[in-house]
Amino acid sequence: MHTPVTIIGAGLGGLTLARVLHVHGIPATVYEAEPSPTARMQGGMLDIHDYNGQLALAAAELTDEFRGLILEGRQAMRILDRDGTVLLDRPDDGTGGRPEVQRGALRQILLDALPDGTVRWGRKVDGVRALGAGRHEVTFADGATLDTGLLVGADGAWSRVRPVLSTATPEYTGTSYVETYLFDADTRHPAAAQAVGGGSLLAPAPGKGIHAHRESGDTLHAYVSLSRPQTWFAAIDFADPTAAIAAIAREFDGWAPELTALITDADTAPVLRPHYTLPPGHRWHRVPGVTLIGDAAHLSAPNGEGANLSMLDAAELGMALAAHPGDTETALTEYERAMFTRAAEIATDTAELYETLSGPGTPHTLVAAFAGNE
Repeated sequence: MHTPVTIIGAGLGGLTLARVLHVHGIPATVYEAEPSPTARMQGGMLDIHDYNGQLALAAAELTDEFRGLILEGRQAMRILDRDGTVLLDRPDDGTGGRPEVQRGALRQILLDALPDGTVRWGRKVDGVRALGAGRHEVTFADGATLDTGLLVGADGAWSRVRPVLSTATPEYTGTSYVETYLFDADTRHPAAAQAVGGGSLLAPAPGKGIHAHRESGDTLHAYVSLSRPQTWFAAIDFADPTAAIAAIAREFDGWAPELTALITDADTAPVLRPHYTLPPGHRWHRVPGVTLIGDAAHLSAPNGEGANLSMLDAAELGMALAAHPGDTETALTEYERAMFTRAAEIATDTAELYETLSGPGTPHTLVAAFAGNE
């Protein structure tokens, strides 16, 4: 007999887990702090990889629905120098294993595939405490509590579940993104649109960079990367969009105008996204009745793998629970062993990626790395 599963967090990981459990007839309830599925924008583009994210969607029996979301041509990629010189221009020939979809659309197919009432909205968790014998008490912001025999933290970087397993807390990586959007770019921002092309743009330099995706339609989503201390960003008044944009743009004086337009011509206020990480190789000793998936378990700087890993964690945990009915500890041990190994390998790869992306030799080291992988 399967133990009902309590999942904290209705992101891609928590929803994938709920769906895989549903496929195997295992009851689950997801508790989410946001008041509704449309309470906030669900981020930008995701490339879903054939070696992790797509495997998770197959386990969730949602491959056909996923294929219906793919934005054709978005695997194209360009690397530009700061003066606008194109150093690498890779078209989307349809053979890549990382098709792009909108995060919000992907989340919606997961929600649509769950029974009504699976997700309980507006249920913000304040804390978790162990009750003994593998049971835990979850306390919500409104003072209500629940007692569960199998708890999964899918609640991201600042997980409320993690403290019952680990004393680790996220630390600032030294780098932040500033996000902007340009709408109707082909007609209103043609120079920036031409620079980005049909897929993604990378214009890196040591300690900084301007990157962008073409999302659905002709929306450009830019990510301006700066390696600066948090005190530097704190001195910028992001409540004043004009002043904030001017401060960020000054860091790119002398860059090609079609690149800096992704900052200065923004149609939205700039949004600061500091990057945090858990210690590389983060792990914990087995605690009965509880585990973590995704960023709650192995938060790292953005590396193109985060959403994919969260979904794969979820799928593997769901399948392990299905394979060991009545023996959740064996299932959790099996899941954690594989997850810890995978997360440690990705942490090493992430450190190498950032050296290539923002180290002293970029953008030429980045171009060489892509050429070596072809």
